[in-house]
Amino acid sequence: MCTVLSTAPLSAADRAERWHQAVSGTFMPMDVNLLEKEPSPGTIVSSRLGALQISRVQAGPQVVTRNRRNISREDRNSLTVSLQQRGTAIKEQDGRESVIKPGEFSIIDSSRRFRIKLEGEFCFTSFHFPRKDLHVRDEDLQALTATAFTGEEGSAALVATYLARMAREAEGFDDGVGRRVAATALDLMVLLIDERRGRFACERPQVATASLHRVKEHVMRNLDDPDLSPARIAEAHFMSVRYLHKLFQLEGTTVGGWIRMQRLEQCRRDLLRPMARELGVAAIAQRWGFVNPSHFSRAFRAAYGTTPREWQVHGQSGAHYENTGGALTDK
Repeated sequence: MCTVLSTAPLSAADRAERWHQAVSGTFMPMDVNLLEKEPSPGTIVSSRLGALQISRVQAGPQVVTRNRRNISREDRNSLTVSLQQRGTAIKEQDGRESVIKPGEFSIIDSSRRFRIKLEGEFCFTSFHFPRKDLHVRDEDLQALTATAFTGEEGSAALVATYLARMAREAEGFDDGVGRRVAATALDLMVLLIDERRGRFACERPQVATASLHRVKEHVMRNLDDPDLSPARIAEAHFMSVRYLHKLFQLEGTTVGGWIRMQRLEQCRRDLLRPMARELGVAAIAQRWGFVNPSHFSRAFRAAYGTTPREWQVHGQSGAHYENTGGALTDK
């Protein structure tokens, strides 16, 4: 469900006050100075994914300032990541000033003073969320506020692509999916901050643990789909294939290797069930996403040291086996 705030129906004389109320009410208390004698109409369209608020803002030139008077102890500290789509924004915070151009994004922290000058007609999409939800150190965050992140390469490109798509499709998510999508966005932000501060995901694997868990749950629900692939998995989770592979590298495996092993385990169990002889080896393999019986047999032997048929016969005759580094032996 989205909310729309617009000054378009108002006269030019009434727009300034209404716009100030809309901006402060949507984000946080701020001073707004419109730079046109007759203010252009402004619109804010907002929706939520869990604790994450997504707002698309369009208006004319203005200066937005948050000073000590606006900041109170009662305020909940929040962060705003803004993806610029039209026009430019000059942002100042923590002793730095950056020009944010279309296609770039930046971070602003509500707990400290900042100034934003929006030149000309503009449009941006902001992602507003509680500071506590982004698990990074304060000194790392302060080193990157009011910094222009370009969406051309590295983690910044991944974040920009993910945020843009998340904003486009937010209305189609139910509550549970929306919370997961939002959590993944924050995981990517942590990855970006770690990268910019000289740390890498491999040094802090806990950063991506939640994303990896969600991906694995998705894979297990779709294990029987023969078309399940890294590209489709990445698309379902609004991440790049490269990032998906990085997640599995944290556990020393690959996406394809992990999927294959889960399918083999399901087949190994089903081959010992009463219905196995009636269905046949090929049907069980197909049931778990193996379309080529010969490929399945080779993969099964490589993993367990025996053929699917041998495993089925010995298992149903009462023998017990254990996996000992690739070979199956009597226990």
